[in-house]
Amino acid sequence: MLSIQGHYDYLIVGAGLYGAALARELHERGRRVLVVERRSHVGGNAHTEKRDGILVHVYGAHIFHTDDEKVWRFVNRFASFSSYRHKVKALSAGRYYSLPFNLNTFRDVLGTDDPEEIRAIIRRQAGEAGLAGREPANLQEQAVQLVGTDVYETLIKGYTQKQWGRDCKDLSAEIIRRLPVRWNWNDDYFNDRYQGIPVEGYTVMVQNMLEGIDVLTGTDFLEDDNRQRLEDAADTVVFTGQIDEYYRYCFGPLAYRGLRFETEKLEDREFFQEGAVVNYADPDVPWTRIIEHKQFAAADQADECPGKTTIITREYPADWNKGDDAFYPVGDDESMARYRKYLQLSAGEKVRFGGRLGAYRYYDMDDVIAAALQEAEKL
Repeated sequence: MLSIQGHYDYLIVGAGLYGAALARELHERGRRVLVVERRSHVGGNAHTEKRDGILVHVYGAHIFHTDDEKVWRFVNRFASFSSYRHKVKALSAGRYYSLPFNLNTFRDVLGTDDPEEIRAIIRRQAGEAGLAGREPANLQEQAVQLVGTDVYETLIKGYTQKQWGRDCKDLSAEIIRRLPVRWNWNDDYFNDRYQGIPVEGYTVMVQNMLEGIDVLTGTDFLEDDNRQRLEDAADTVVFTGQIDEYYRYCFGPLAYRGLRFETEKLEDREFFQEGAVVNYADPDVPWTRIIEHKQFAAADQADECPGKTTIITREYPADWNKGDDAFYPVGDDESMARYRKYLQLSAGEKVRFGGRLGAYRYYDMDDVIAAALQEAEKL
């Protein structure tokens, strides 16, 4: 039997970054808030935990980065951040390449580091692909326009098709626009002014956000008995899970991608790979990347990591089926049309939707928090 303490102004379903940030803001505005979470922990997919002295990103790598000073001030109220700067390598046909695309990458793929020569090669290859002077219709066309056919074939095509389970011609051009192209030697993955990882991990940060707020973990809102009691206990419901699941898939499921994680502890080995994250671009390698969690500890944390032990996680893309954790909204035309139908159902109801799954859009962590802070202003 659920233990519900009286009546609440807001019931927030999901204790990820969106739900926690919104709960904190509403709580500080004097609203009575209850947060319920299906999993046994808070933090959502950013959940971290210490194993053998190493901070493990349980659901894949999460690096906080933002240019939004308001968001940065907000998260720093609840955590101290390391000075970690994210760098990524891609492995293709046995050779390492620098990501995101910069002069190191172009030199290693195209054989030149002269920006004018590189631009000329990209223009020529885009022209040969029939893309000169027109708007890209899909991810493949966008990628070839941005970096040319050779870089696309070497570093983008295999990785992306594994990640999304679809041909690049069937994916939105918007996906690849998020990746920067640099005409210098800077191999930092992000350009943002503020970057880092909470020293004690994201889960501790979210726990701090939720301090003083009623939280029920291990509680599935969508179970029939729970749902009725919880809805009756609040004036407004903010749902951060799948909007299609909330409406019992009455219009059919939206499209998502899943992930599977295979974590391994390696003893008598100080490090496993060249960096914290290595992408595997070859289509015949089943995983998309390997994460070495120990390497997320920046120089200011290095003494805390054990020497002859490391932990790695292989990340496998997976088809999504009902009941699986949904990690990435695919956002194809059919699903977007279906999402709008679901959203129309909420008109006049006491439910609002937010977060990556509720809003059915890809968010970086800072965007999730910014959206939560904006939502709090409206409520």
